[in-house]
Parts: sequence; C-alpha cells; structure tokens
Amino acid sequence: MTAIASSALTGSYFLRGVSDDHLARLAEVTTLITVPAGHRFFTAGTVARQFWLIRAGQVAMDVDVPGQGRIVVETLGRGDLIGVSWFFPPFQWQFGAVAVQPTEAFELDAGAVRQRCDEDPELGYQITRRLVTVVAKRLQATRRRMLEFGTQLDGQAAGDAA
Repeated sequence: MTAIASSALTGSYFLRGVSDDHLARLAEVTTLITVPAGHRFFTAGTVARQFWLIRAGQVAMDVDVPGQGRIVVETLGRGDLIGVSWFFPPFQWQFGAVAVQPTEAFELDAGAVRQRCDEDPELGYQITRRLVTVVAKRLQATRRRMLEFGTQLDGQAAGDAA
C-alpha cells in the first residue's frame, strides 16, 4: 500500500475545505487505484466496504430496471465521490457504478472512515454535511433520469400501439 499525501486529497470537490488534520487522518486509510474502462466498482445489493474519489476518468452510476436492464442515472468525473451507501446502515449499495473510461481514484476504507468520524465529531460532521449534499444531488439526478426514462417508455408504448 502506497502512502497518500493528504494534500493529494484536496483536489476532490467532496473534501474541499476539510482541515489539514482531517485530510491527514483520511489519507491514512486511502490508496490510489487505476482501473480500466468497464471495471465495475460495485453492484446494487452488495456490501459497501470502500468508497472512491475520482482523480481522473469517468464513472457511470446505474440502476437495474426490471425488463429494461441497467440504465445510467448520472456520470461522474474528476473530483466526484463514488458511492454514499458506505456511510448509512445497512452499508449496502443501492446503485451500481462502472468505469466508462480508464479511471484513477482514491479508494478509502469505509469502516476506517466511519470509525474516524465516530472518534472525531468535527470530522464526522464535515463528512456527514458533505454526504447529505451529494445524496440530495444524486436524488435529483435519479429523479430526472427516471422521468426521462418513463417518457421514453411511454413513447415506445405509443409507437407499439400505432
């Protein structure tokens, strides 16, 4: 495992403004990974043991729609956080995530980050505040995509009826 400098984490939108001390504590449980296009970070229903901060590349968040397969809800890029389910019991992914191009990301140990948040209430507050912002953004993106998808299905049904 290669040591990550805490200053390397400042490029993430998610961690922007976090104190140097807190960045150092997070860097202790962080590794840098590189994955090829097509690498699946996780699938809905599996246990959330890590989360990632994208350094380069793109990752699609997707959801399985019965009878339709996987649909992309949102595409994430440099500085974005991959995954929020690691923070909320039962620590099980609700979506899937796949690299759509070669991706470099910081991988953080979810259990170790949760432990650090429990030990340091200020760090816990900073992480929670940032996660709530991400969750709200993802909820809106999912809502928009589901509305678009519903419109597409309605259009297909109308075409089938004609």
